[in-house]
Amino acid sequence: MPLFPGMNPYLESPYRWPEVHTWLIVELARTLNPQLKPKYRAAVETRIYTDSVLVGIADAAVFEKPNISPKGKTSVAIATKPERVTIPMMSEVTERYLEIRERETQRVLTVIEVLSPANKRAGQGRKKYLEKRQNILDSNTHLVEIDLLRKGEPMPLCDEQKAAYQILVSRARERPIADRYAFDLRESIPQFSIPLDSGDMEPVIDLKELLNRISRDSGIEESIDYSVQSQPELSATDLDWVHSLPASS
Repeated sequence: MPLFPGMNPYLESPYRWPEVHTWLIVELARTLNPQLKPKYRAAVETRIYTDSVLVGIADAAVFEKPNISPKGKTSVAIATKPERVTIPMMSEVTERYLEIRERETQRVLTVIEVLSPANKRAGQGRKKYLEKRQNILDSNTHLVEIDLLRKGEPMPLCDEQKAAYQILVSRARERPIADRYAFDLRESIPQFSIPLDSGDMEPVIDLKELLNRISRDSGIEESIDYSVQSQPELSATDLDWVHSLPASS
């Protein structure tokens, strides 16, 4: 495994990310709960919706025109070899997120979201997420939004967004101002704190440590072939950089 200073882009594969996402939510809860006791707890929550994904459909199908033979002669039309494509299908999507709750009252103090590809492309996934996001921003609940995906439309902010990845920490008492931790592929992942009530000690999250633990404990690392392109693809210079990184022992 190359020693990435920050995010491992191979974890972003659409075939690999759902598993990484689930592991990351669980590891965040496992890391937070010992630090939140006895006043709070981090609970894993689930939302389910149906969404349609259009993948692999060509811009236009190509058909061979039939031969027009002279009168009195016959010809045999030879079918063009078809292209194999994928048609859009409605699929049930399950997304997990965290709620930090006050133990005595069950008040939801903070919501922690790790974005999925469905949140960053047009469709029900983005629509439902943006609705929930706005409801949180209009409330007294803090929001932590973690975007570890290069592909797709970022979540709306008033400021220009150029970095590949970002972590947004929105404290209810400071809105509309929020803390944004932006970073690129070759940069380390910033550590950040989880907002709680004023006066409470805020836990600090080291995402890089959690992602390394997930890669090791889940067996995902052994499934990655670093000799090929990542999905989504890296630029030629970034791919050369990946291949130049020292390997872990």
